[in-house]
Amino acid sequence: MTDRDNERICIVGLGYVGLPVAVALAQKFEHIVGYDISEKRIAELRTGKDRTGEISAEKLKAANLQLTSDPAEISAASFYIVTVPTPIDTERRPDLAIIESACRTIAPHLRKGDIVVFESTVYPGVTEEICGPILAEISGLACGRDFHLGYSPERINPGDQVHRFENITKIIAGQDAKTLERIAAIYGKVVEAGLFEASSIRVAEAAKVIENTQRDINIALMNELAIICDRLNLRTSDVLEAAGTKWNFLPFSPGLVGGHCIGVDPYYLTSKAESLGYHPQVILAGRHVNDDMGAFIARKTVKLLVRNGADMRSARIGIFGLTFKENVPDLRNSKVADIIDELRSFEIEPLVHDPIADSQEALSEYGVKLSAIDDLDNLDAVIFAVRHDIYTHDIKSIENRLIESGVLVDVKSAFDPNTVRPDITYWSL
Repeated sequence: MTDRDNERICIVGLGYVGLPVAVALAQKFEHIVGYDISEKRIAELRTGKDRTGEISAEKLKAANLQLTSDPAEISAASFYIVTVPTPIDTERRPDLAIIESACRTIAPHLRKGDIVVFESTVYPGVTEEICGPILAEISGLACGRDFHLGYSPERINPGDQVHRFENITKIIAGQDAKTLERIAAIYGKVVEAGLFEASSIRVAEAAKVIENTQRDINIALMNELAIICDRLNLRTSDVLEAAGTKWNFLPFSPGLVGGHCIGVDPYYLTSKAESLGYHPQVILAGRHVNDDMGAFIARKTVKLLVRNGADMRSARIGIFGLTFKENVPDLRNSKVADIIDELRSFEIEPLVHDPIADSQEALSEYGVKLSAIDDLDNLDAVIFAVRHDIYTHDIKSIENRLIESGVLVDVKSAFDPNTVRPDITYWSL
């Protein structure tokens, strides 16, 4: 078996998950290779630029990390960590193409004694039933004898400077006791919060998908409450503040549920359940509620404008924020795009501003041409969708971009309704 102190580690995929893992390991191990198929991504990282904002230029430049987009340069590794995306397709079914491709990249370089650990979110069974056979077929090695598998679900929270890779408890699982021991030796050197050894790879896979499924369902409950409160002419945040005085009331709030985790992971669980003959009801109901919130917000905005007598043929609507989350440039599965799509169904093309989103990505992913902040003026309606710090530092300036008797739709309940201009029609989710 490979000497653990001289373990050669390769991280496959250097996005929001992989890069923090690679940089952390590079502080403890001598031989760390970070591989990504994107030559542009590798070129940027070599200059110290991390477009995700997770790793500072100083920390990246100081890391003892070999960066490459050449598969040949991963061949010396003895321990692989796969951190590639696992999205859903247009029919909301698991799309395993990227993780399967990662396996095909690794397989020709596998040698006896190697370990491949997956951190990507999958449904129970993918690691051993899909990834293992691909690695075995291409490498010509026997899975579980010549090389071994592990699973350690990622818990990276983009933009969170408190809960980092090093201080979040790490679940680990391996095909057998010796594999688990070796996986623990790697992660144990960098994860200060400690390790939890799951009883099997399938248990670890299931734990990952239910973590975000639980959160998704709780947010769905809050979103449904928000819809009910709207019909009762109540402000949801006022109701939640009152209910929150009970000791065991959980502090969830309504909102747009996008991104690459909460809005995606439940579909991995439900897809597997359906393949076993069980049709989930609660999980899918929650997904239905959350997936409809963007359209609900857009329709509410239109109703408020019509109520105010606005000319919908010339109405100017400004949307502040496009990314799926505050202070994060990630546009994947942004539900703000659903607001835009619904407004377009009313033949309204909103003006969209986001100071940290990539303009080319916004155009290619959603057909949205980001506007300069100065273009969002004399607005009939403002939809405050993403609570970036750059906005909240001077939040009154957003309100002042509205015309007299304009509409302010506060998705994040960031404004104090008691201080909003009296002529403005204010509504919050």
